[in-house]
Amino acid sequence: MTQTIATELTETITKLVLEELSKVGLAPSGEPLKYVPVGVSARHVHVNRAHMDILFGPGSELTKFKDISQPGQFAANEQVTLIGPKGTIEKVRILGPLRKDTQAEVSPSDARKLGVNPPVKQSGVHDGTPGITLVGPKGTVVIERGCIVAERHIHMTPAEASAFGVQNGQKVQVKIEGPRGGIMNEVMIRVRDDFALDMHIDTDDGNAFGLKTGDKVEIITE
Repeated sequence: MTQTIATELTETITKLVLEELSKVGLAPSGEPLKYVPVGVSARHVHVNRAHMDILFGPGSELTKFKDISQPGQFAANEQVTLIGPKGTIEKVRILGPLRKDTQAEVSPSDARKLGVNPPVKQSGVHDGTPGITLVGPKGTVVIERGCIVAERHIHMTPAEASAFGVQNGQKVQVKIEGPRGGIMNEVMIRVRDDFALDMHIDTDDGNAFGLKTGDKVEIITE
């Protein structure tokens, strides 16, 4: 593919993305993208195959409660109890599908209740993170690391990143309107072909800025 053809293809894809998003009010047709839908994520866990067998029984499988924003991912009916040094949180939902590593994502408020001090990390990055105990109906799992406060982030496709004028790994500010609005810093851009446009924040951030799932926020790139 020549450089000219590649450029024309990128421009065509970007135009199509802009047109589709304008239909749902995310950007006026023909203008650069600014607005992103919000997804407020409550505490949850991801589990691997071995730990699923311990928690719910050998050969057990996750069953879908509902789809979530990212393609192929879902909230499961299965739930566990999280136990930390100082407290317990029950009915913590598992997100599917199963993953390579077990991980618990909690808010700072949850962490204080549990008595753990997890760092802000990108999902799947577990170096320097504390462990926690997961209790299911069939057994208990103690992970040595993998409890995190999830980094604020925005999922988007390469075409959407081009339209927004951002790139994978870039950190941006986000502007929130409303009575509790303001500027949210340190929001990571994540770009992949199979991502759906969505900003993920935890319940503490949602409460602080008066945000709920489905609200729209503005990416600031200047």
